[in-house]
Amino acid sequence: MPKIKKAERKSSSDSDSGPDDRNPPPSKKSKEGADVKSNKNDSGDDSGTTTWTLEGMRQVRINEFRGRKMVDIREHYEKEGKVLPGKKGISLTLSQWKKLLAVADDVTRALEK
Repeated sequence: MPKIKKAERKSSSDSDSGPDDRNPPPSKKSKEGADVKSNKNDSGDDSGTTTWTLEGMRQVRINEFRGRKMVDIREHYEKEGKVLPGKKGISLTLSQWKKLLAVADDVTRALEK
């Protein structure tokens, strides 16, 4: 059996490129000011959840998962006219949210140093 040279053993995919059929990320829109606005969920479902827009497509929502209410801070994207949640984000339980609010002033002071 002949030996295969390293040059011939090239992989057909790059390790960091991901799948080729992935959609390109949505274009970023600049937004003036740091306004936080609240509106009803416009994602097309009838859940009636309230959404707060932090910046661009970054939103805060209250979701229910397995019977527990969660604070969902997440980047969203638009596909076929619908705003959908992306992979980048975090869901916090009520106790985690309260803990975050409790340390928020300390974090702000540390950032301003």
